[in-house]
Amino acid sequence: MDIEQLRLYCIQKQAASEQLPFGPETLVFKVGSKIFLLVGLDQIGALSFNVKCDLERAVELREENPQTVFPGYHMNKKHWNTVFANRELDDNKLQELIDHSYDLVRKSLTKKEQAEIQNAE
Repeated sequence: MDIEQLRLYCIQKQAASEQLPFGPETLVFKVGSKIFLLVGLDQIGALSFNVKCDLERAVELREENPQTVFPGYHMNKKHWNTVFANRELDDNKLQELIDHSYDLVRKSLTKKEQAEIQNAE
């Protein structure tokens, strides 16, 4: 997976938007008003990104993939993972992690935001 494939996968999700709220180096994907993925645009070589994760699953992923999944860099390390692409996990598994993050964040939106997304379908 490269950064363009990552971008296309994220932006096709329902109600997803891409923004640069932290400056031109960090691309952020949101559902509603909340972030589900962050990726640095200044990366050379290895691609990594941050995704939200269920607490138990985060620990499990880190233990099973010690060269690929780490506590979230500059994030709440309990609920966010930094994931390196093109190491132990194939693209399908990377997409599953993105989906999981998106779903967690979408479920955490206010009822009003969830209704707005539902009505936009």
